Amino acid sequence: MRPAARALPILASVALSLCGRALAAETTVRIGACLSLTGAAAVYGAQQKAGILAAVDEVNRSGTLPGVRLEAIIEDDASTKEQGIAVFQRLIGRDRVSAIIGPTLSNTATAADPLAQAARVPVVAVSNTAPQGITDIGDYIWRVSLTEGQVIPGALKRAQAKLGFRTATVLYGNDDAFTQAGYNVMKGTLDSMGVKILATQTFAKPDRDYNAQLTALIGQKPDILVVSALVENAAGIVAQARQLGWRGPILGGNGFNSSALIKNAGPAAEDVLVGTSWNRVSPDPANQAFLKLMASRGFEPDQFCAQAYTGLLVIAEAMKLTGKTGRDDVKAGLARVTGLLTPLGRFSFLPSRDGEHEPALQQVKDGKFQIAQ
Repeated sequence: MRPAARALPILASVALSLCGRALAAETTVRIGACLSLTGAAAVYGAQQKAGILAAVDEVNRSGTLPGVRLEAIIEDDASTKEQGIAVFQRLIGRDRVSAIIGPTLSNTATAADPLAQAARVPVVAVSNTAPQGITDIGDYIWRVSLTEGQVIPGALKRAQAKLGFRTATVLYGNDDAFTQAGYNVMKGTLDSMGVKILATQTFAKPDRDYNAQLTALIGQKPDILVVSALVENAAGIVAQARQLGWRGPILGGNGFNSSALIKNAGPAAEDVLVGTSWNRVSPDPANQAFLKLMASRGFEPDQFCAQAYTGLLVIAEAMKLTGKTGRDDVKAGLARVTGLLTPLGRFSFLPSRDGEHEPALQQVKDGKFQIAQ
């Protein structure tokens, strides 16, 4: 990073620009967060909560927003649409938040985000990766998380350059917007690459036995097994594939990006390839500062933590740029965020209000995610 990019303490100091007029009156500004702290996506929500709380503390400590103290109001959406709607209603009406981070799942976002759009409350999605149906909701909906369409094509192309595969079989969850979207991108990308899809199988989120599907897919003797799944399913799929004798490569999308994959699949996770929005080993000072900060808090971050941290920084930057903290002010500021230094890299918004930064391909090696060489 060039010397001109330095600044305030730890990551908030690196990430938040010094421009914009000072915010005047001493005030507490509430930022809502609707996260899956229980239910199927709880492993993601725990990481997101840690990232948001760390970012709030850093922004407040740095004095980046003079006269303003940010407060995070974090509620559990229980990984369901119904609870997500109820949380949004409370954050919008009762808590009068200036912006909302979340929800964790795309399924929940498609149900809850329209409430924020109608109430003119900015939403910053930090893990909703379905290519369609999120920012399309309206101009108050923004997204930090790269879509499957931004991550998977690059991951598959990098993997093919590394492995030279020509055939594939595909397994995906057909009852979730995220996993369905991941499959659509995987199929489209494989087709465009000239990779022959020998067979496709599906599963549902409540499933825990994938032996029938995997037996059928492995029986086709593909060069690679491609999977779109949330991590609770992904770990079981990886473990059972190895138990059935599959020693070939497995590639997953954003749902695989959790330490729970390695923890729950154990040695079976070794060599699994994952498209990622966060390069953990990036030497970029903003990323290294983030890792140091999370370590000081006794926390091992993953991609979801880094994205949630970035989501809070983006909101703070929007306030800094406008010098105001109201809902419409945050929305106006988000449109001006460009080249922001974050753990994800230099972050900007596209005209579609989707995030833009460089994705990567990682691989499990020695029980850890590492960038695939």
